[in-house]
Amino acid sequence: MSHVFHRSLSSNYPIATAGDGPYLIAADGKRYFDACGGAAVSCLGHSDAAVIAAVQRQVGGMAYAHSSFFTTQPMEELADFLVARAPAGIDSVYFVSGGSEAVESALKMARQYFVERGQPQRRHLIARRQSYHGNTLGALATGGNAWRRQQFEPLLIGVTHVAPCYAWRDQQVHETDGDYVARLGQELEDNIVALGPENVMAFIAEPVVGATAGALPAVAGYFRHMRAICQRHGILFILDEVMCGMGRTGSLFACEQEGITADLICIAKGLGAGYQPIGAVMVSKDIRDTIRAGTGFFQHGHTYIGHATACAAALAVQQQIEERDLLANVRAMGDLLQQRLRQRFNGHPHVGDIRGRGLFLGLELVRERGSKQPFDPALRLHARIKAQAMQAGLMCYPMGGTIDGLHGDHVLLAPPYIIDASHVDEIVGKLGTAIDTSLA
Repeated sequence: MSHVFHRSLSSNYPIATAGDGPYLIAADGKRYFDACGGAAVSCLGHSDAAVIAAVQRQVGGMAYAHSSFFTTQPMEELADFLVARAPAGIDSVYFVSGGSEAVESALKMARQYFVERGQPQRRHLIARRQSYHGNTLGALATGGNAWRRQQFEPLLIGVTHVAPCYAWRDQQVHETDGDYVARLGQELEDNIVALGPENVMAFIAEPVVGATAGALPAVAGYFRHMRAICQRHGILFILDEVMCGMGRTGSLFACEQEGITADLICIAKGLGAGYQPIGAVMVSKDIRDTIRAGTGFFQHGHTYIGHATACAAALAVQQQIEERDLLANVRAMGDLLQQRLRQRFNGHPHVGDIRGRGLFLGLELVRERGSKQPFDPALRLHARIKAQAMQAGLMCYPMGGTIDGLHGDHVLLAPPYIIDASHVDEIVGKLGTAIDTSLA
């Protein structure tokens, strides 16, 4: 028996021993195509020579220096790189070790910002149902997935949750996109009024919802409208791009495609592509300057923030993406993958919706297409699909509870940015077999 406390104590995991581009290789020699990047992490695949060399160079010189004593060249250079390419108003970067830490840091930064501005009554946070923002307690409370929250509810802070922008299920037949956006905006407005606009600290959302809803984008104009409401009430606008950002949707920041910026943007996963653990909060000039002019000290911190080796790896990852123009490949292969998925599953009785952007795509599975009725959760269809896909040598990211945390199943795809057309065919072929076998 393994002494590792694995995610599932009833599962036997193959041992991964090597990486080859978009493939992971197990100890028995079996190759698995990584069509989900683990969890939308491995955007450069598993054997990028330039990134590996950068990590080796950094470790060979200095692996780590605690950020309360020193800054480091990799941290400074990575911050410069990201800010130079960030949406308008973003002027600094707070580095952490992953997505949950990034969200926790953003929440505490938002709170301290208002304390420093003399508005300590601003404490309420508004998020969306079926969102996912991480697994630490603050991030979990912020997320709106009922299954993930259920057993930990007594430990969670209170957060107000409003409806997501889930047009395929929730937009009414008579509603235009504009009508639908207005209705969702009114719900946000009503909740702000109920809490008292002077008491609301921030609104947080994923530009494209990942793990809990299967690459769910918003309709046109939604985020511009939500942003405008927040600005009118002096509420901070936080975007969680941990999963959908860093090029995953075809632009470095997902919010670029919405034509907006934010006060705080959380990033991770594709930032370091799995070569080292890293995440960050992109911070507006206003927030940075407010704290600098006040106490001058952000009352927060983790041991490994700004880790030199992690920053060196992430900088090399981002340089590779830019120098090789991989975002153009994300857009081209994303279009091709979506086209191939639609061809393969066109008219499929149990594939209700195919959605997403770039190389961040999802398939929602239904018991009956016309009514959009989900499968019985007891069937655990998502788990069956994952098992069948692994048997076929394909890693994908199926999840249950798509609709409300209990009902609904989807499959999330997030392959590396380096794939070509032959890889697209491999993904679609193996996924089709896994889904059909699971439904047989």
